[in-house]
Amino acid sequence: MNPATAKRPNILLIMTDQQRADHLGCYGNPILRTPNIDGLARQGVRASRFYVASPTCMSNRATLMTGRMPSLHGVLHNGIPLSREDTTFVELLRDAGYATALIGKSHLQNFGYNNPPIRSWENLNGGVPPSDALKDARKHHRRGREYDNEWTPYWKADASFHVQTPFYGFDEVRLCTLHGDRVQGDYARWLAQRHPDPDSLRGREHAIPDPRYSAPQAWRTRMPVELYPSTYVAEQACEWLESHVHRAGGDAPFFIQCSFPDPHHPFTPPGKYWDMYDPAGIPLPPSFHQKRMPALLQAVHDRTRAGGSREAYVPFALSERECREITALTYGSISLIDDCVGRILAQLDRLGLRENTVIVVTSDHGEMMGDHGIALKGVMHYQGVTRVPFIWSDPALPAQRRGAVLGSLAGTIDLAQTMLARVGVAPFNGIQGVNLLPSIRGEAQTEPERAGIVVESEPLQYAFGRPRRFKVRTLFTERHRLTLSDDPAVCEFYDLQDDPHEVEDLWNDPAARPVRDQLISMLAVEMIRLSESSPLPSAQA
Repeated sequence: MNPATAKRPNILLIMTDQQRADHLGCYGNPILRTPNIDGLARQGVRASRFYVASPTCMSNRATLMTGRMPSLHGVLHNGIPLSREDTTFVELLRDAGYATALIGKSHLQNFGYNNPPIRSWENLNGGVPPSDALKDARKHHRRGREYDNEWTPYWKADASFHVQTPFYGFDEVRLCTLHGDRVQGDYARWLAQRHPDPDSLRGREHAIPDPRYSAPQAWRTRMPVELYPSTYVAEQACEWLESHVHRAGGDAPFFIQCSFPDPHHPFTPPGKYWDMYDPAGIPLPPSFHQKRMPALLQAVHDRTRAGGSREAYVPFALSERECREITALTYGSISLIDDCVGRILAQLDRLGLRENTVIVVTSDHGEMMGDHGIALKGVMHYQGVTRVPFIWSDPALPAQRRGAVLGSLAGTIDLAQTMLARVGVAPFNGIQGVNLLPSIRGEAQTEPERAGIVVESEPLQYAFGRPRRFKVRTLFTERHRLTLSDDPAVCEFYDLQDDPHEVEDLWNDPAARPVRDQLISMLAVEMIRLSESSPLPSAQA
């Protein structure tokens, strides 16, 4: 098909927050019911090994937008907004005539709880401090009104506060900040129009008592299903699609990102979704009772035993009962999202848009959810945190590829390249990742030229008991996971074929050393390949 003459396809990107790959029916979960998303997998292609560029929300969302690793776009962890000077693939789509919209969670800028001063300027030699403008290697510190669009305190204080558009390429934004039944932003104003006292529906202090549940960050919200943030995302997406058809007459293509704040903690599925799944029927993860643990896992268990808080964003250890409860509640949140996806798909059908709309499903990162006895996420690069869903449902997909599984390694770093290629828009200089379209269509004769998928991160709020800040780089290959750090105690090595649950760390096993050292070399080469190739020369011959 010639992109110059064919009708340009629409793209609907459905994104969830903190959802593991195995938390979908189409990924083999025998308990969770997700018929609408599973239907997209049957009609499309599903990736079995799809990894994030970072298990941190802002970092990986910035990678999705730019097609570049965190070490290049600079969003190394939460608290650093994506530079407005960085080009996004959405800007390229907009420049090519696409209508663009973001409904739901963005988290490309700070919400209000992760603040850059957590990692502030340090006087390394005791000398005269530089002026504020010269305290960083870059003179533009990503501060000011253009970086405050998601700052929740401003939304609460000023009823006229809004996202200034275009916002990283989005012409229209209907924003959700925060999580669970505490979501703010445009959602809070929508909620206030529908309920006389919205705050009476929010939070643990207003929750419906339910002594059956005792897990941290879990409460039975008074927020009804019809007013819950997931419902808001679906309603606003359907409304935007209809208004777009009326505005454009069905001719102009669109890119819309529907970004659900769930199933991220706190665990507050509303209404029937609260007890849709019985915790007693939830099996414990195979690694739950792991005895010997690497340093990072051990630090989480030690902190929990010492009485560390389990009510914030720091990973914590769980009892068996708590693990079953938060898993059941997470399943409820995902089933609500699936029902909301069904509403959006029905709207596409009603408006006659489905036959020319590519639908992509993914998440920003996963969740430990009881693996190794731990909840939440961090610089621990276990597959529960780093492996997420990826579904590509495309009306132009060859019939023989429908329901196929993409076996090759892929990741968030590849999404921008792939979506641009599908609509016939060339990428910018400096973009990374690979175009997955040939593999999706079954046309690839060779696998992408890379050793594997690289994951980057460093801790922010929680140091995992280590004596100094440390950085982590992981290489996932077809068989292994190698995690390398400047802190030797944090290095890990797993044979995922023989040990899929990552229980036996082989880093110090003499028999595994030859393969381990080979992967260290492969990781070094891959990091060189992923180094900067921008900007273009200022003078052309």
